[in-house]
Amino acid sequence: MKRTGPTNPDLKNLIQELRKKNENIWKRIAFDLEKPTRKRRVVNLSRINRFTRENEIVVVPGKVLGSGLLSHKLTIAAYTFSGSALEKISKANAKAISLEEFMKDDIKGKRVRIIG
Repeated sequence: MKRTGPTNPDLKNLIQELRKKNENIWKRIAFDLEKPTRKRRVVNLSRINRFTRENEIVVVPGKVLGSGLLSHKLTIAAYTFSGSALEKISKANAKAISLEEFMKDDIKGKRVRIIG
């Protein structure tokens, strides 16, 4: 069976915009978002907390779930967030942004960590 990619029009547009950028980080994120929903990355806050440091930028090409706590301040960009994850991120004085907002910044990938 031929793989057709995502059917969500918003996700398709996001992937196309990511592919237009020349940096490898955007192409990697687009590749991860093209995967089927059941193979897309799902990351808990406890994992993000374990593998990051203060004031880092984290990208999750998938969904962030609210299991665990954040003990330091950071910026998390993801395709989607669960409600409990958004609540815990705001309590930890961290910042949660969508991939569309993150893409508008001129990031070259040097300060960014992809987790998942």
